[in-house]
Amino acid sequence: MKAAITGIGHFLPEKRITNHDLTKMVDTTDEWIMTRTGIRERRILEKGKGASYMAAGAAQMILDEKQMDPNDLELIIVATTTPDMPVPTTAAFVQKKLKADRCWGFDLNGGCAGFLCALSTAAQFIESGKHKKVMVIGSDMMSSIIDYEDRNTCVIFGDAAGAVLLEQSMDDNAGVVDFHMRLDGEGASYLYVPAGGSRTPASHETVKEKLHFVYQDGRTVFKHAVKYMTEISRQVVERNNLNSKEIGLLIPHQANLRIIDAVARKLDLDSDQVVVNIEKYGNTTAATIPLAMSEAYRENRMAKGDWILLSAFGAGFTWGSILLRWTMD
Repeated sequence: MKAAITGIGHFLPEKRITNHDLTKMVDTTDEWIMTRTGIRERRILEKGKGASYMAAGAAQMILDEKQMDPNDLELIIVATTTPDMPVPTTAAFVQKKLKADRCWGFDLNGGCAGFLCALSTAAQFIESGKHKKVMVIGSDMMSSIIDYEDRNTCVIFGDAAGAVLLEQSMDDNAGVVDFHMRLDGEGASYLYVPAGGSRTPASHETVKEKLHFVYQDGRTVFKHAVKYMTEISRQVVERNNLNSKEIGLLIPHQANLRIIDAVARKLDLDSDQVVVNIEKYGNTTAATIPLAMSEAYRENRMAKGDWILLSAFGAGFTWGSILLRWTMD
């Protein structure tokens, strides 16, 4: 028994911040941003709504398209680094918004690799036979932890959500065929939010010193992302006796266009085998892969039986790759 994606959806806030808008906020230019990131604009959610608002929107798209009763859901997993609150879980707010009264759920923080962590976790619940219908969501309101006076981070991130529905498939050659996830805590000092946790609780000093914003060493993150995304994707492909020409699509984490291009080149993939939408949305952290997958599906870029490769790298360092055999028409 395998776990197969049987529904997919996404949510995007209406507000856009373009590169031109950012030039009025920090010392930057459209050329500087495009050259280094490939991003033209990003979406921003209005304050007060939170990650659960977008997560529920993405999940609701699936429920509506499948005409599915939310009470058929058995589990909701939300991958996020920007929960609505420290307590309770963001999944609780999503469950309430969807009126999915018979399910349980929890949050999972894997940084930019969060959706892959959540998808691989959900697949185990399906394959074990414990659950038949699991909603997996990646949702991040990165604007809530970004310093819009720091051009090294504010040009990169945006807000969005993406979701997939996992169900049982009796075809062992379909659905989530394989995955490989890794963690290296030595990378924790290169991409992190210093305060707000139990080690450094919120205080007047932490707010004044801007310790609740994202900090990253972009050069170190870039180098490790290219290396590790390439290595782990190649491992998953090779151990399933595939080659680059057999991959229908690579759907990578959308952190930086140069990272995506470098990984694709090292994996010997053509441009039409790679999904790229970073220019429209920036890095939406746990939402990038399901959002890109949802758009690719709606653009008819995936056919039933195609091999789909997912790959991501993020804080922790956390990274991984998932191999799918697409099952949706």
